[in-house]
Amino acid sequence: MTSSISAWIWNERFWLPENVSWADLEHPPPGVEYPRPRDILYALPLAAGVFLLRILFERLVAKPCAHILQIQPGVPRQAQPNAVLEKLYQSKCPDIRQLEGLSKQLDLDVRKIQRWFRVRRNQDRPSVQKKFCESMWRFTFYLGIFIYGINHLWSTPWTWDTRQCWHNYPFQPVSPGQYSYYLAELAFYWSLMFSQFIDIKRKDFVIMLVHHLATIILITFSYANNMLRAGTLVMCVHDVSDIFLEAAKLANYAKYQRLCDGLFVVFSISFFISRLVIFPFWIIHSVLFESWEIAGPYQSWWLFNGLLVVLQFLHIIWFYLIMGIAIKAIFKGKVAKDDRSDVETSSDEELSSNTDPSQTQTLNDSSHTSNLNGETCDH
Repeated sequence: MTSSISAWIWNERFWLPENVSWADLEHPPPGVEYPRPRDILYALPLAAGVFLLRILFERLVAKPCAHILQIQPGVPRQAQPNAVLEKLYQSKCPDIRQLEGLSKQLDLDVRKIQRWFRVRRNQDRPSVQKKFCESMWRFTFYLGIFIYGINHLWSTPWTWDTRQCWHNYPFQPVSPGQYSYYLAELAFYWSLMFSQFIDIKRKDFVIMLVHHLATIILITFSYANNMLRAGTLVMCVHDVSDIFLEAAKLANYAKYQRLCDGLFVVFSISFFISRLVIFPFWIIHSVLFESWEIAGPYQSWWLFNGLLVVLQFLHIIWFYLIMGIAIKAIFKGKVAKDDRSDVETSSDEELSSNTDPSQTQTLNDSSHTSNLNGETCDH
């Protein structure tokens, strides 16, 4: 049973071009190593090490930096104990009718009940210092892995001539640098998959969970059928803009607004160049057309190209949202804050109590795209 399932999953006609078998890749010439799918499994224990390294980094490096920048943990105000309101808070957010019913049941003003829910939500909300530490960890990783990737790719022939990605494919040896690059990226995203359940909970939790899973599948997929040359180019192109996004977040948390605005504009430019110019016209063009000409299509080739094209459509949508924030940063002088964090203030409460619900919903919808701290631009 197990062997039949394994044979179905690793069907050679799906993963490999015609006239190529797994046995051909299992026995390379002396001194040459081909990628073996089982080698990528080392990313799982390494992900646990990355997670522990992150905890140490946040405590020993990021938190002292936050103190230097006077970013304090902050102690949220505690809501007064109320069993009825607490039970409703744990289940869902009350609407206007429920608020009016609670007002009669508890003999409390509606505004006081709204205020209680606001204070209670603030209790569960992470401090700015915690957000700063998370962003500093991601900034450090993206910067480090991008430098490593550029250092490795700079001397490779396929970086400057993408046709080299497909010469003699799939019989292309894997270098220690390629393997380390893949392993580090995959371990990082596995660690994000695990830590997302204890990190700051944002409105796009499910979307980011699917995103991280898709990234893991793409990295594993490209390693399994030895598309490492194109895969390393894809990873490097995607890492560069994330550096500036996380840097903009750090400036935002430290309240350096002009620096934040400037970094976000740089992020927007780098996103456009890397993901709307280099990625489609350099990498996707090579995977679609040059690989067809040199290696020929096969079943997993269609799937890989389909995923890359879908990813490019997402880039276009994300860039549209990013430009809305960047234009505000240029003409209004301030990048809008993160809507995903669901931060509420007393003015928000007054607005919701004095404004027609449909108008309030419109305001919330219009501000949803203006989130600096979001990760919609991630891989």
